Amino acid sequence: MQPIAIQRILGILLMLFSITMLPPVLVSFVYDDGARASFLLAFLVTFFTGLVCWLPVHRSRRELRLRDGFLVVVLFWTVLGLFGALPLVLYEDLGMSFTDAAFESISGLTTTGATVITGLDQLPHSILYYRQQLQWLGGMGIIVLAVAILPMLGIGGMQLYRAETPGPMKDSKLTPRITETAKALWYIYLGLTVLCALAFWLAGMTGFDALSHSFSTIAIGGFSTHDTSMGFFDSTLIESITIIFMLLAGMNFALHFMCWRSFSIKPYIQDSEARFYLVLLFIISVFTSTYLYLSGTINDVGSAIHHGVFQTVSIGTTTGFTTTGYASWPGMLPVLLLFISFIGGCAGSTGGGMKVIRFLLLIKQGFREIARLVHPSAQIPVKIGSKAMSDRVINSVWGFFSVYVAMFVIIMLILMATGMDQITAFSAVAACMNNMGPGLGDVAAHYGEVTDVGKWVLCFAMLLGRLEIFTLLVLLTPTFWRK
Repeated sequence: MQPIAIQRILGILLMLFSITMLPPVLVSFVYDDGARASFLLAFLVTFFTGLVCWLPVHRSRRELRLRDGFLVVVLFWTVLGLFGALPLVLYEDLGMSFTDAAFESISGLTTTGATVITGLDQLPHSILYYRQQLQWLGGMGIIVLAVAILPMLGIGGMQLYRAETPGPMKDSKLTPRITETAKALWYIYLGLTVLCALAFWLAGMTGFDALSHSFSTIAIGGFSTHDTSMGFFDSTLIESITIIFMLLAGMNFALHFMCWRSFSIKPYIQDSEARFYLVLLFIISVFTSTYLYLSGTINDVGSAIHHGVFQTVSIGTTTGFTTTGYASWPGMLPVLLLFISFIGGCAGSTGGGMKVIRFLLLIKQGFREIARLVHPSAQIPVKIGSKAMSDRVINSVWGFFSVYVAMFVIIMLILMATGMDQITAFSAVAACMNNMGPGLGDVAAHYGEVTDVGKWVLCFAMLLGRLEIFTLLVLLTPTFWRK
């Protein structure tokens, strides 16, 4: 463990994060909404806290080790969420407690999209912008951004990158140098954001709404500037654009990079995970749309299709945008949609959930075990595409799945102990661990009625999901702290 190196990098990252509180000040000036003082004060507190951490150890040049990377990632997301709450607490007109503000901030940074705020249409533009910006920054991970910047400051970044990036194939890099990899990811991320914002604007959104919703769409976050989310615009064109960019953001960004570099869509077609992801969402979309029409919930075929497809893609990618109250849909539809959020987006995407690649490996492993019952002596490899997966990868997927289920059950029981009913508790844990947002029951619209204890427990669930379980839980094991 390198405490000095950890303190130094945490101080630098806090100072960098404080700068992100300045754009809302500009928005506040433009719209004259009276919230600029809150952001300026939050900027000063965050910056000088980072400065106090950094100054005593700024001459240190110790390299981070792998376990230091895990600690910095967890500390940073936790500390970042707490400091990100400051503008919301300091703006007195919101009347938010620190618990509510921390919940909103952590929800934004983890791209969960669960909110405790109502009356969004009446909020200052700077507050609305800030919520969207939190999701955009959290989408690709501020740690990955830091990987591109910190080498200039004499701090290596590979350890942070390995601790932050999701999925069982995280050790693969797009480019030979980790700095260039981080830059490539951010170029793709920024490019998709710009394209999404332009498409929204051309489809009829205001410039402010277009920029704000592009942030939460590409980040797969789900925050909106309106209480009725995407339903506010009542536009099939806008919803179609949203579907396209949610699908793109839910795919492995390495594929986008390879397609851009080769000027070909072959990487999409040849990737097993991407094919499974698209086919699964297509099948669930067809089923949902058909069910809505045949059940008489929506009598118009076109409306049934566009609501069914939109909600399936939104929840399946763990974005959490809504066009209608899907929680009140008939039969098994709400639970079915909630279940597909467990699968989530592809590894290396901004999506949440367990990731498509893990789910695909679990299915293939299940079929292998069935085949072994018939042919006990056969050597049957589990393949993704033409590549056979090692037993270590398969075991890690099973380990992830078992720990995921165990943590889900524990958190759900804790929530029920606070007085939450079973449906609300189950859906709240699912929505937060999968970084999806809207749940069922009492959390279908917002989380304002959840107890303070429940909100902190759900914050833990959001962090578990964003850091893919092990990155956070490894800190709670004696092995991690042994010398």
